[in-house]
Amino acid sequence: MKIRGFRSEDAAALAQIFHAAVHGVSARDYSPEQCAAWSPEPVPAEVWQGRADDGRFVFVAVNAADQPQGFIELERDGHIDCFYCHPDVAGTGVGLALYQQLEAQARDLRLSSLYVEASEAAKRFFTRQGFTDEGRREIERRGVGLHNYRMTKALS
Repeated sequence: MKIRGFRSEDAAALAQIFHAAVHGVSARDYSPEQCAAWSPEPVPAEVWQGRADDGRFVFVAVNAADQPQGFIELERDGHIDCFYCHPDVAGTGVGLALYQQLEAQARDLRLSSLYVEASEAAKRFFTRQGFTDEGRREIERRGVGLHNYRMTKALS
């Protein structure tokens, strides 16, 4: 597994990874109705391209054939926005490699902290990386209630 920066040709694959992760990995912690509200269908590739063009760092985990398997986004203020791995590679170390690349970039930028709104699965992951749970947040997507957790980590 290799971690590299986002390329325009990754956009459609990231849309598929996001949708598959919500309906695969997140389905262990959220109801089918919640997952459908979270991601009713893959988002158009142009949306992912636009996200990558807004100044955030997007790191992509690719296999030996250079096919995206997961991705993570770091905004310049320390916010970790999206962090998703395809269900086929969840739990194999891909997410950890992505996170380690993100944290190295944050340190290079001399950020003092990171923060994230984490799903149930992501909460377990970020807790293992030294993040502090600052509380559950109730949110709504397409009229359906969901929840996530505000989490932070100080970088020394």
